[in-house]
Amino acid sequence: MGSYEEPTPDFGNNVLTETTKPFKHSECFIPAATPQCHASNLLILDNGDLLCAWFGGSQEGKPDISIYLARKAAGEQSWSKATRATFDTSRSEQNPVLFQTPEGNLWLLHTSQQLGDQDSAVVKRQISQDRGLTWGTPEVLFPEPGTFIRQPVIVLESGAWVIPTFKCRSEPGTRWVGNDDISAIRVSQDQGRTWTEKEVPNSFGAVHMQIQQLKDKRYLALYRSRWADSIHLSTSLDGIDWSEPRPTTLPNPNAGICFDVLSSGRILVVYNHSSRANAEGRREGLYDDIAAADDVRKNQVSKHAGKEAFWGAPRAPLCLAWSDDDGQSWRHRVMEEGDGYCMTNNSEQKLNRELSYPSIRIGGDGKVHVAFTFWRQGIKYVEFDPDVLDQA
Repeated sequence: MGSYEEPTPDFGNNVLTETTKPFKHSECFIPAATPQCHASNLLILDNGDLLCAWFGGSQEGKPDISIYLARKAAGEQSWSKATRATFDTSRSEQNPVLFQTPEGNLWLLHTSQQLGDQDSAVVKRQISQDRGLTWGTPEVLFPEPGTFIRQPVIVLESGAWVIPTFKCRSEPGTRWVGNDDISAIRVSQDQGRTWTEKEVPNSFGAVHMQIQQLKDKRYLALYRSRWADSIHLSTSLDGIDWSEPRPTTLPNPNAGICFDVLSSGRILVVYNHSSRANAEGRREGLYDDIAAADDVRKNQVSKHAGKEAFWGAPRAPLCLAWSDDDGQSWRHRVMEEGDGYCMTNNSEQKLNRELSYPSIRIGGDGKVHVAFTFWRQGIKYVEFDPDVLDQA
C-alpha cells in the first residue's frame, strides 16, 4: 500500500482533550513504556477507577513481551505511567484480560507462548487484592497448549463464570498460522475454583469470541474471522449452549473486535471496516518476520474446504457500528482513519500502521470508553457520550 502521510502522534500525551472529528469525543494516548504496544483491555473497577492492560516489548512473539498496566483514577482526566505486571522473560506474554470478581478480587489473565507458536500458549493468572496496585504469584490457569484468550470474562444470570477462549491448533511438525482455530468457553460453577470446557459448534475460523447479554436476557457472541471476510455472530439462551457462528454484514480483516450493550439495548461494536477484499498483499503468517532462519517447518495446511487464514488485510479504518435490532442490521461511523498497513509487526522501525484491537466498556454514567492499538506504538483512549451517534 502507499505511504500513509500523517504526523507522528505524541504517544506521551496522557491528558484527555476534546475533539469533534469524526464525532464529538475526548481522546488521549496512554503513556507507552516500550517500542511495541498492542491488545489493550479496559476494566472499570468498583471504585470507579478505569484500568487498561496491554502487552508491550520489542515485538509480538519475542520473549521480552510482557503485560503493562495504566490507571485513570475516578474523576481524573489523565492516565498514570505504565507499570509492568508480568516478568517471565522466557516466553511471550500476550492478550491480557482484566476481571474483577463479584467478591472484589482483581484477576489479570493473559496468554504465555513460545515465540510465534500460538499453539504452545497457556493461560496464566495473577490475583490482586488491592485493585491492581500489587499482584500475587503467577500461576497457570489453563495448561492445555494452544489455549488463547482475548475477551472479557462474563458472569451469567445463573451465577456461572464464563471465559471465552479460542484454540490454536496445528498438526505436529507444522507451523501454526491459524487454519484450524476454533472457539470454546471455559465454565466455572464454583467461583473459579474448577473449570469445564465446551466447544462452540462448527466455529472453525471464528475466534476472539466475546459474549454480552442482550436486553431480553438472551446472550450474543461476536467473533473475529480467520478467513478475513466478516464478523460472525451466534446466540445462546443460557450463555453455555451456542448456535453455530454465521456471518454478519460487518467486514473483518482477521483482526480483533469488541462490543458492549447500552441500557437501551443498542449494541456498540468497535472494529476494522475492511477485509481481505481490501488487501494489496498477503503475509505468510502473523509471525513471519520473526521466524528463525533454521525453522524449516511447513505452514499447517487448510482443513476446511480450502479456507485458509488470511494475514495482511489492512487494519483500518477503525469504526464504531451500532445495532438496534440485536445485530440483524447495522449502521457505522469512522472513529480513526488510516491505511492500516500491517504487512509487518515491526514497531522498533515504526513500520506498522494498524488501528486495531479495540476494547470497549460502558460506564455506570452511560459514557463509552474505548482503547485501541495505534500503529503498534501506543494505546489510544477515547471517551464519548453515545447520544452523539444519533446527531447529524
